[in-house]
Amino acid sequence: MPNIDFGSLIPSLNLAAPTWDVFIVLLFLIGSLIYGFSLGRDRVVMLIVAIYMALAVVGNAPYLDRFRATISMGNLFAFQIASFFGIFLILFIFLSRSALASTFGRGEGGRWWHVILFSFLHVGLLMSTILSFLPPDALNHLLPETRRIFTSDTGRFLWIIMPIATMLIVRADREDRR
Repeated sequence: MPNIDFGSLIPSLNLAAPTWDVFIVLLFLIGSLIYGFSLGRDRVVMLIVAIYMALAVVGNAPYLDRFRATISMGNLFAFQIASFFGIFLILFIFLSRSALASTFGRGEGGRWWHVILFSFLHVGLLMSTILSFLPPDALNHLLPETRRIFTSDTGRFLWIIMPIATMLIVRADREDRR
């Protein structure tokens, strides 16, 4: 796990002159709570699955390279983010109407802490993914702790693996309660 100093991250956030780090932290906290409770655990898990699928499609789609060649390098990250969000939304719509959605919907609604945990992981994975598309000079404007948490190799790996591990643990917890 990356060496993250949360003690220096919070005092360095200045609300009088907000930076992108402030917006990232606020979006992370507010998104994890309000967003998760409004959607529920099963839909948040579906969103996580859609993120994984969109990452696989955007990362491996051969036709996207042809479009990238016609876009100037300065706008490449905007194209990648737009492609990711477009594919993500399409996949979520299709997944929510698929057999996978009925499989998730069959179980219990989950405990309240499941909702918070999955929302936290969903927002973190989404932010890590979006920030990974930004050019390095844009990332240099973020605090080192923010870069370590969301864009470092270890940080990105943890955001990708933590939802999978949590799904397995929560699933095992649900089966133990039966």
